[in-house]
Parts: sequence; structure tokens; C-alpha cells
Amino acid sequence: MKKVLGLDLGSRTCGIAISDVLGIAHGRENYRFTEGAYRQVLAYILEYLKKENVGVVALGYPLNMDGSKGESALRSERFKEELLESDPTLKVYLVDERLTTVMANRSMLEADISRGKRHKVIDQQSAVIILESFLNSPEAKTL
Repeated sequence: MKKVLGLDLGSRTCGIAISDVLGIAHGRENYRFTEGAYRQVLAYILEYLKKENVGVVALGYPLNMDGSKGESALRSERFKEELLESDPTLKVYLVDERLTTVMANRSMLEADISRGKRHKVIDQQSAVIILESFLNSPEAKTL
């Protein structure tokens, strides 16, 4: 299986996870940036993809609970377009990420991780859940 990068793009942080050749998701980092500086995030992610030799991205798609698109979902759509404009060879999939932060928080609570540590890695854990969701999807089976 090809390696896949999972992203949880927020307004000031981007959680990053990557799969290995066996298809297992691993959290890598929370990339912090100046609020709204998406060009900075784009450059960082493109360099990361190159360094890790990854051509597939599972990008969190934060739809509202009723399935409608809010500003965050539109931000993910724009980021996907910018990734593809920068590198047309990429495959970028939008992955429904409703409740991933809740799931990530719950799993870290069960692991008895302190509030301060949870805050530092919540987006990274959300990226792992987004990536795992993608890896279990029919689209990932064709990679």
C-alpha cells in the first residue's frame, strides 16, 4: 500500500498523520501557524509530501452535523484546490471528519492523558482518526 498523509486543518494548527506501507496510521505532529496563514501551511505540507515521498492526502472535511457546509468545510475545499494546483499529480480526498475531535479526546481520556498534553496533540490525534477513516474506505482499497 502507498503511504497516505492525513490532515486536520484548523485556523491555527494542522494535525498531521501518516500511514506506513502496511496501512497503519501514525500521528506525526501539530503544525502551528499564524491564524489564516494557509500559504505557509501549504508550503509546509508540500515540502512534507516531497520529503516523505507521499502522493495521497486524506484531508479532513468538517461538515456540519446536518451535512451542510460551513466556513471550515469551505476552507478544506480551498486547501484541496491549492494542493492540486501546486502539484497536479497528487490525489487529495476529502474525508468527513464530524466528531473526530470528540473521538480523539475520548481516546486520550481513556488513556489517562492530562488536559495539557491532550491540548497539545488533539489535532494530531484527529488527523490519525481522519487517516484511519480514509484507509478503511473503498477509495483507499484502489491505491
